Amino acid sequence: MTDNSHLLFTIEDGVARLTLNKPEIHNAFDDVIIAEMLAALTAIEQNPAVRVVVLGANGKHFSAGADLAWMKRMAQLDEQQNRDDAHQLAELMYRLNGLNKPTIALVDGAAFGGAVGLVACCDMALATQRSRFCLSEVKIGLSPAVISPFVVTAIGERAARRYFLTAEAFDASVANTLGLVHDVVSDQAALEEKGQQLIAALLKNSPQAIDKTKQLIQTVSRGETDQQRQQSVRDYTVNLIAAIRVSEEGQEGLSSFLEKRQANWVKES
Repeated sequence: MTDNSHLLFTIEDGVARLTLNKPEIHNAFDDVIIAEMLAALTAIEQNPAVRVVVLGANGKHFSAGADLAWMKRMAQLDEQQNRDDAHQLAELMYRLNGLNKPTIALVDGAAFGGAVGLVACCDMALATQRSRFCLSEVKIGLSPAVISPFVVTAIGERAARRYFLTAEAFDASVANTLGLVHDVVSDQAALEEKGQQLIAALLKNSPQAIDKTKQLIQTVSRGETDQQRQQSVRDYTVNLIAAIRVSEEGQEGLSSFLEKRQANWVKES
């Protein structure tokens, strides 16, 4: 077991659990957590004893998205430094999405911004009735660029046109209708119970067959074997978020958010 202030990583009876562990800031993530999650995924990929991966969180919320202190630090960096930083987040999303083990996201409370990407990258996602989701990036002059390939795959282009552009929050029932989560349960206890049911079903199946079937789904649905195209999309999303972070509106959006004021593009009513 790895236990630190950011991420809990346990392996027991074939089940690896990655638990976001910064409840004091609603499990907002930063470059440190991203690095720790990447290290954990590497260990999971190399461990044949791991059969199932569960992604969850401690505290009242799954994740508020990017940590404010991290966002503030990124705002002070140039475009190339932002590009390097975005590459790490992209690496996490692609690694989680393509992991050779089945993955389950257990969502209780808020999942905002990049956290929606984490949910979309998992093979299965469960949520409680009090869960809320929001792709809030455009409110602060940014874009859900790096997570977009996975979220659009999960909810479809039509829904993305609405929720990417309005930054509306939506509840677990809507997330279920959109296909972002598979089931909605009453509370945290029911979330764990339903998660255990999925784990039990997965452990009855061939590890090799699961791995090959995950590859099959990606190939027939999205053409993931086209590595050149995948890299092109990845580079585009990384370059986009890096450029918009250092743009005038990106800087204004982040400043207004941190200063708790309206951005200058919001007209007074």
